[in-house]
Amino acid sequence: QVQLVESGGGLVQAGGSLRLSCAASGRTFSNYAMGWFRQAPGKEREFVAAISWSGSSTYYVDSVKGRFTISRDNAKNTVYLQMNSLKPEDTAVYYCAASGIVGTRVIYEYAYWGQGTQVTVSS
Repeated sequence: QVQLVESGGGLVQAGGSLRLSCAASGRTFSNYAMGWFRQAPGKEREFVAAISWSGSSTYYVDSVKGRFTISRDNAKNTVYLQMNSLKPEDTAVYYCAASGIVGTRVIYEYAYWGQGTQVTVSS
């Protein structure tokens, strides 16, 4: 079992920045690839970014490329999502998740999920 707890969400104006954190506990964190997903009201949960076990490979949905950066610190059992140049359409609940498959964008291939953190971007 892996327990994941997100933090860092909040209300920000368009153009602003936030950094989300996801703290992991339980099984060895570095054994898992990690991902961030988001779900806006009335919409399906969608892939945002993923990172490999070592952090050497990263993957992004096109809509956040150049604005968001995923990273991880295996010594701290934490994965981050730095979000810059935020837009109102980035408003959603953001979830981190753990998978045994590097770079996957498929929701059901992530075995463990956090409870989510709300990000609201005002125009």
